[in-house]
Amino acid sequence: MDKYCKLHKIGEGSFGKAILVKSKEDGKQYVLKEINISRMSSKERKESRREVEVLANMKHPNIVLYRESFEENGSLYIVMDYCEGGDLYKRINAQKGVLFPEDQILDWFVQICLALKHVHDRKILHRDIKSQNIFLTKDGTVQLGDFGIARVLNSTLELARTCIGTPYYLSPEICENRPYNNKSDIWALGCVLYEMCTLKHAFEAGNMKNLVLKIISGSFPPVSCHYSYDLQNLLSLLFKRNPRERPSVNSILRKSFIAKRIEKFLTPELIAEEFSHRAFHKFGAHHVPAKRPAQGQISASPAPAQKITKPAAKYGVSLTCKKVVEMPKKFNEKKPPSRYKQAQQSPSKKVNPGEERRKMLEELARKRKLEYEREKKQREQINLLEQERVKRQEKERMEQINRVKEQGWRNVISCGGSGEVKAKRTVY
Repeated sequence: MDKYCKLHKIGEGSFGKAILVKSKEDGKQYVLKEINISRMSSKERKESRREVEVLANMKHPNIVLYRESFEENGSLYIVMDYCEGGDLYKRINAQKGVLFPEDQILDWFVQICLALKHVHDRKILHRDIKSQNIFLTKDGTVQLGDFGIARVLNSTLELARTCIGTPYYLSPEICENRPYNNKSDIWALGCVLYEMCTLKHAFEAGNMKNLVLKIISGSFPPVSCHYSYDLQNLLSLLFKRNPRERPSVNSILRKSFIAKRIEKFLTPELIAEEFSHRAFHKFGAHHVPAKRPAQGQISASPAPAQKITKPAAKYGVSLTCKKVVEMPKKFNEKKPPSRYKQAQQSPSKKVNPGEERRKMLEELARKRKLEYEREKKQREQINLLEQERVKRQEKERMEQINRVKEQGWRNVISCGGSGEVKAKRTVY
């Protein structure tokens, strides 16, 4: 603590205190998180130190930068960068009911997604995504922070079952005491996007019980109609009650209206790095992808071809392809049609990046159209089923009325206007 001068407390939560400090070395301001570990078991202390290691590996322009950590007098101290622009929650409240333009919302949202991608690619869950944990720097860059309750997933079976986080951002599976997973972070991401669109929480109630009921039902007031169909449709996907139906952060970033904004916030080199390590996902956070061989150098054991995402392809990450050896042609032999005609062309021919981008956008537009038509068919099927149900209910109601009428006429006929029959009926 000798290196820092305390200024004032800026927050307090389940993790401990957050204090604004000034470095005596460089004169800059930082956030110092003080976590009391004196009452923790040795296992919990080990877990805390492990989480600090996780923080130290988070190097991304849209994640609050970790500086250092140390232990003193039974407390763990973590030093992070200070974001002068405050948090997104305060920025939303400062609007006083005036809605943000869609461009501003999408710029913020893309940066949050890029940060979350960096986290999820390393099998880490944030578990407390909310507007109060999203910060703005002096130049307006969005940074995701407060990994104080993040958890590392060593395997897909190791799932956190604890109910942590602000109630407004809880997912249906957490409310139903089911395991927390990366799709629970996606639900919270949807809550933040809704908050940016409406300046309100998607799910609000007077007490916890009613709030949980609203979250489980998944019903929320619609956003303003002046926002685009793409934005409204994205919200409905993020708020799918079934976690499996929610998109991953990688599939969100592949949507055309989102993907075209990535270039504004990441350098070409960083885009290539972030979007080209599919193999990295399989081996966990400590696996380092093999380096590419130098130009002209032949690898001793070439790796199998791997699917590379479009942003990476655009910025020059080499695509592995099979080498085609041309066999001598037989006399009068017709050239068979080949699926790999493009691979047989001269290797010196360069691919036009503009053409690649156009094809990518056309493919995304086609997929979006198919998705829209699929949803339209589903809505039509639901409407038909509803109409059939209404008809069936109406038919049953009329049959019941007819049965009652028929029974009434039978009673009248059996009486025949005679007092004798009436006397007999009274006996029964």
